[in-house]
Amino acid sequence: MNNLTQYFVPEWISIAFLIAIPLPFVLILLFVRKAAKKTQSTLAFPLVAAFFALYLLYIGFASFQGWFDVVSLPPKVLLLTTFPYAFLLFGLVLNTKSYQKIVENATLESLIQLHIFRLIGVFFVLLALHDALPKPFAFIAGFGDMLTAIGSVFVVKAIQHKKSYAKKLARIWNVFGTVDILFTAIAANVLTKISIDTGAMGVDTLAVFPFCIIPAFAPPTILFLHWAIFKKTKNFPA
Repeated sequence: MNNLTQYFVPEWISIAFLIAIPLPFVLILLFVRKAAKKTQSTLAFPLVAAFFALYLLYIGFASFQGWFDVVSLPPKVLLLTTFPYAFLLFGLVLNTKSYQKIVENATLESLIQLHIFRLIGVFFVLLALHDALPKPFAFIAGFGDMLTAIGSVFVVKAIQHKKSYAKKLARIWNVFGTVDILFTAIAANVLTKISIDTGAMGVDTLAVFPFCIIPAFAPPTILFLHWAIFKKTKNFPA
């Protein structure tokens, strides 16, 4: 194990990221509020909003306290944020009646529309162009996210216009988006292992604030949304 290598990131990228990163939280909260009204789940919105606020405070506190600074496998940011958050979503939230009611009453297109926030994948590319992330990893992860985000627009239009291929397109898109986020998560761990063994560039920048919000929040949230979409497409008319 060793300490994080500090790569130079232009201040404007960090500021732009801080401006952009509220987008996924806002979109999810708006979705929950709208869906909760339909199902009369009065506690869903305030609980999700409170959790997001506390979780972001925790991520920031942990980062500034140096809890993510030691390079290890699995990375500390995963052990202290991503894994517990994933367990909360898939081990607890997935089995609650409120969640099941919300997903049951939500439209397929409303779930797919949420993935527009993956345009934030542009920051992978920006970091790579400034030598703060390995370029092959960042380009695949970043452009994969952006393609998923842009693709969501076409999938939603196909559903809304009741195209005959809408269900098939939604499934193909859902698989692509799932593979993209799984690749990003797995590749980040592989690069961390290589970095520990050889000293090559890893993904250290993603363990530094504000970019540590990406691994702490994105993989569990995105996989959780993809799972909900998979369940919805099973009952969607062909």
